[in-house]
Amino acid sequence: MVLALPDGLPPGRTLARGRMRVWVSDEFPEDVERLWSRLLDEQPATGLVPLLWAGPPGEPLGLEQLDRVDALCLEDVLAADFAEYRRRRLPFWTDPTPPPVPEGIEPWPHDPGPPFGHWPGLAPPMPVTPAGPTPEEASASTLARLIDTRRFGLDRSRLVLVPAPRGSDAVALLGLDAKAPLPLLCALLRSWEGRYGARVVGVFGGELHLSVARPPVEAPHTELLALEHVLSTAHNIVDDPPTPFPDYAASLTGRTHWSFWWD
Repeated sequence: MVLALPDGLPPGRTLARGRMRVWVSDEFPEDVERLWSRLLDEQPATGLVPLLWAGPPGEPLGLEQLDRVDALCLEDVLAADFAEYRRRRLPFWTDPTPPPVPEGIEPWPHDPGPPFGHWPGLAPPMPVTPAGPTPEEASASTLARLIDTRRFGLDRSRLVLVPAPRGSDAVALLGLDAKAPLPLLCALLRSWEGRYGARVVGVFGGELHLSVARPPVEAPHTELLALEHVLSTAHNIVDDPPTPFPDYAASLTGRTHWSFWWD
């Protein structure tokens, strides 16, 4: 497969990734913010998804597995996962006794857990409004924020162009360097792309960064979304550092940058 690359790319090379070929820059592009916006504008014509990538790729999903992601019933999977998650965590949610910690360390706050006795369904989509940012504009803003905050891993990342319809498929084809449930994660990413205008911006080892054009702003919606984040199995959601579920849900109000990591 020969990639039809856009003009004006920095020095880079084309690499084989299974039966697919991707383009990778030799260094972190100094003008990546300007280049990023142009690549997003040209994506419908080029069919190339831009990502920032640091570290080795993980185990990808094959094309036949991508078909299974298409057929996966996200609600059924999440309902079963929540039932098991609730069974394991309920004793901790119902016992307000702080777990023992070393001397001199403040006890972790009690986590009452999600306020649901059974799977409550997916969070509702947020409507597109003329005044709101487009997914492309939100993506560029999140990239600028990662650069401004000197996000760990960003300096060793490379610009990658992946022939894929959307960012969730690009992640599936590259794989994550982490023990993440990739089929479930990609199904969640697809769903968030549609409901919230989410876009994958960067993958740094086992760390995933998304931009969000239309985040929820009402508490009932952020609670539902927070449960979806928990069921992604990412280790930083609620557990690291220990964060009560209501606090994490509240932190999602209007948040346009979501991050996840797995060991």
